[in-house]
Amino acid sequence: MLKKEKANYIIKTVVHALDVLEQFHDNDDELGVTELSRRLKLDKNNVFRLLATLASRNYIEQNKRTENYRLGLKNLQLGQTVINQMGLHRHSKHALEALAQKCNETCYVAVLRGSHIINLDVVESGQPVRVVTRVGIMLPANCTAAGKVLLAGAAFEGEQNRLSTADLGQISPQSITKLHEQKKQLEKISVQGFALEDEELDVGVSGIAVPIRDYTRCIVGAISISGPTMRFSETRMHDELVPMAQKAAEEISLRLGYCVPADVAV
Repeated sequence: MLKKEKANYIIKTVVHALDVLEQFHDNDDELGVTELSRRLKLDKNNVFRLLATLASRNYIEQNKRTENYRLGLKNLQLGQTVINQMGLHRHSKHALEALAQKCNETCYVAVLRGSHIINLDVVESGQPVRVVTRVGIMLPANCTAAGKVLLAGAAFEGEQNRLSTADLGQISPQSITKLHEQKKQLEKISVQGFALEDEELDVGVSGIAVPIRDYTRCIVGAISISGPTMRFSETRMHDELVPMAQKAAEEISLRLGYCVPADVAV
């Protein structure tokens, strides 16, 4: 009943405007009125009016050379506002920069959204050969060290639906595609307190991740270190990178109000 009542308040024009914005993803950086009309199954005149309205508020802009449309800078401003307003981002900035300087590999803080992770902040390595990732990018959780740490935390906290709805598609030859194997791996991660990534997302890229907790002791994010597999030997990951990341995660967790139990590591 409640869902039906809420549905009565939805304004279709606003929904259509949001649908327009959501068409610009992946490699679709510019689109024309005809293509948008086809995708959205709307009359060209309606699409043009939606674009004109969005352009008036800088959510959409037109490329004068091609006459196609693309996302405006207002979207970037809103995205940055969301990130800056998240306590995790504010409290992790210093620790993330210090960690990247210490290990000289790309480091990032990520959160779980559905079956994907989103990078809130990234500090790249200064080495010529390094992993390059972007703030705001969504990556499949089951193929990344950060994602596996977060999925393990969700499972431990009773959110089993996260696992059943996770996309276990074949991203790389190393990707785990069977749910029972994924669950077994997550159980191990939950016990050991960290996750490893072995070319499961990108061939030639490995990484580690550890959880970040808040004052409720729940896992609210993950801090991860990624780089070329040739520099990420098993020994280095276990003996050097994991302890470094755990120290950084503990610093962030304490800033979020987490109280470390005397006999339990973060």
